[in-house]
Amino acid sequence: MADAKLDVEVVSVEKKVWTGEGEIGILPGHWDHLSVLAPGGVVDIRTDDSSTLAAVHGGFLLIHDNVVRILAETAELGDEIDVSRARASLDRARGSDDEHAEEAVQRAEARLRAAGESD
Repeated sequence: MADAKLDVEVVSVEKKVWTGEGEIGILPGHWDHLSVLAPGGVVDIRTDDSSTLAAVHGGFLLIHDNVVRILAETAELGDEIDVSRARASLDRARGSDDEHAEEAVQRAEARLRAAGESD
């Protein structure tokens, strides 16, 4: 499936999280497209020799000229996530009655999934 590779960028407000050529479930030649990212998402980027998971929260997906850009409010690679901290965040969010608690739960669950952990 080498012909399915695209240039992919995962960018957060703070930094460029991942960039390279990979497969992300979008075929080359896809029409230009802009979408809003759902909260608490996990992106799986596959290259010839590896798969990289990234937790992304909020933002946009942009496809233009065979380049996929994920422009997220926050984004972290799975192997950079502190699992104990993510679990603590999940516990705090589940125990909260704050109006933003559900969003915090989604973010923590995505971080755990990207790190290869289940909640």
